[in-house]
Amino acid sequence: MKIYAVGGAIRDELLGVPVVDRDYVVVGATPEQMIAQGFRPVGKDFPVFLHPQTNEEYALARTERKTAAGYHGFQFYYAPDVTLEQDLERRDLTINAMARELRPDGELSGPVIDPFGGQADLAAKRFRHVGRAFVEDPVRILRLARFAARFHDFHVAAETLALMKTMVSAGEVDALVPERVWQEISRGLMEKKPSRMFETLRECDALNRVLPEVDALYGVPQRADYHPEVDTGVHVMMVVDHAAARGYALPVRFAALTHDLGKATTPEDVLPRHIGHEMRSVDLLKGLCERLRVPNECRDLAVLVAREHGNIHRVMEMGAAALVRLFERSDALRKPARFAEALQACEADARGRLGFETREYPQAERLRVALVAARGVDAGAVAQQYADKPSKIKEAVHRARVEAVEAALR
Repeated sequence: MKIYAVGGAIRDELLGVPVVDRDYVVVGATPEQMIAQGFRPVGKDFPVFLHPQTNEEYALARTERKTAAGYHGFQFYYAPDVTLEQDLERRDLTINAMARELRPDGELSGPVIDPFGGQADLAAKRFRHVGRAFVEDPVRILRLARFAARFHDFHVAAETLALMKTMVSAGEVDALVPERVWQEISRGLMEKKPSRMFETLRECDALNRVLPEVDALYGVPQRADYHPEVDTGVHVMMVVDHAAARGYALPVRFAALTHDLGKATTPEDVLPRHIGHEMRSVDLLKGLCERLRVPNECRDLAVLVAREHGNIHRVMEMGAAALVRLFERSDALRKPARFAEALQACEADARGRLGFETREYPQAERLRVALVAARGVDAGAVAQQYADKPSKIKEAVHRARVEAVEAALR
């Protein structure tokens, strides 16, 4: 029996970046031997075991064979005669198909085992598939795109890009389950430069299959006073990257991605204006979230931002009454933390344009001051004053909040 650290840990070690997780492959062992040594079995499709002390995962070396379309159509073979190279051969990219032997004392030893040229591809900053087995798993397209968002100065090898296009045209991407699509998209949104994920998906024609609402934004002009070379698709990518650069949470980044979906449906005779695109964005967004089973936290913030971002941009022109109505529509009085995230997404939208990256966004501070004042009103005390006229309570509380906001802004 021999144990090897494989995959991303070896890649990150060579790149000099922190290694977060390690994957281990066991060659020359049976499930019975693993259990006899105290490992606990946890794998469903193939034998994976938890180490008795560290709880790290150890998988038996295996090969895979495609038996049906989609992500689940695989038959696995594992036995003591499966070699390390055979296990590495089934992996997606050469930079993820390297290994080092693990000594009994838990330290790695010996040179990097690199049968497919992963080190050369790291040096060339190149994503290249290991072999023809790449085409058997459509998730690999999403994974590669996610890696592009993390290692944003890497490029996709021409032969790998051609293979990805072939997979898309064959309908493999259409067989992906929604949960897995969302998992990869959400992880990619949390990388250093999320735009690279969507650009890579677009390069191989997969974006219009996975996120057609986002793909449709490319080529749609922005307002005439913006740079003409920045169409709506490019603008949205700049917004997402700004949100990533600021370290914003996943719901904010998802809202940044989806805030302008309705602009793709603007009639040509109206362009470059986008009258009423906010509610069209909300309708498209709700369909997208239902299709991909997006978590409620991400969906709710994205809907709020899609509906209100235009109003939030215009708050410097609004009086206290309009601001309180905005808070009421947005449920900001009950959920101030979510409204704060909406402001982050709107700030990213305002700065996601050429020449606007470092501009001030005074709207956010105006709204923060106003919201503190509005939430400072004791609604219970106001309600007691109208105990004999309950129908007047809602209006009285609203009026008190408007007066509080007026005083705060004065």
